[in-house]
Amino acid sequence: MKTDRFMREAIKQARKSLEQGGIPIGSVLVKKNKVLGRGHNKRVQENDPVLHAEIDCLKNAGRIGSYKNTILYSTLMPCYLCAGAVVQFGIKKVVAGESKTFSGARKFMEDHRVEVVDLDLEEPKKLMKDFISKNPKLWKEDIGKL
Repeated sequence: MKTDRFMREAIKQARKSLEQGGIPIGSVLVKKNKVLGRGHNKRVQENDPVLHAEIDCLKNAGRIGSYKNTILYSTLMPCYLCAGAVVQFGIKKVVAGESKTFSGARKFMEDHRVEVVDLDLEEPKKLMKDFISKNPKLWKEDIGKL
């Protein structure tokens, strides 16, 4: 499957986080084929437990008024925290790079009428598998399983 330009941008953000010593998860918010915001997981870099990639992305997009017709791209299936933000702001579509390393809150989003697309891409899976194998304790902390 060919990776579209928005998922490539999310992957670029994930790599940026990894280069900074963080967890390799990236996100992009899109409306009308235009990127409104980009973000990556900064929990480690900024010592902030809620600065997940999707939250950073929404923060960087700023106040945009309506989230109608926006699409949130994330390299990993969003967790409940990020899925809650999706539902709260009325984002109706989420495109995830993968959900094998972390299943996330797909059902929660779908139960709130969010269309969820899992691209099941190898690149984000490899980023996460490599990170988790080198940093199991940090990963367990990130997902609340420490």
